Amino acid sequence: MIRKRLDALAQMMDEYLAMPFPNGFRGLDVEGQDMVMLDADTAGYVYRVLDGPLPEPSREGLIRLVGVFEKVLPAISEEYASKYYTRARDVAVLAAEIEAMRNK
Repeated sequence: MIRKRLDALAQMMDEYLAMPFPNGFRGLDVEGQDMVMLDADTAGYVYRVLDGPLPEPSREGLIRLVGVFEKVLPAISEEYASKYYTRARDVAVLAAEIEAMRNK
């Protein structure tokens, strides 16, 4: 079960990384969140989940990251950027679900 989800996560991550970063979002803060750092944090957590179980502090960080998306997504009005960050959120959510499964 986890293997299938990890494969799906890897595929989703590849699709996400193939998307160009949204114009105008470098150096931009949305709801107090640096959007480049949000992008980088997402990639970092996902790659670590793909490598194996996260230690507890990192699992908590991943959960916080998912919460950040819920805060910033409604504030993004530009269509492509909204699509980009929604994809990033979906990747982070799947990574968090995998970690929750591992922790059972």
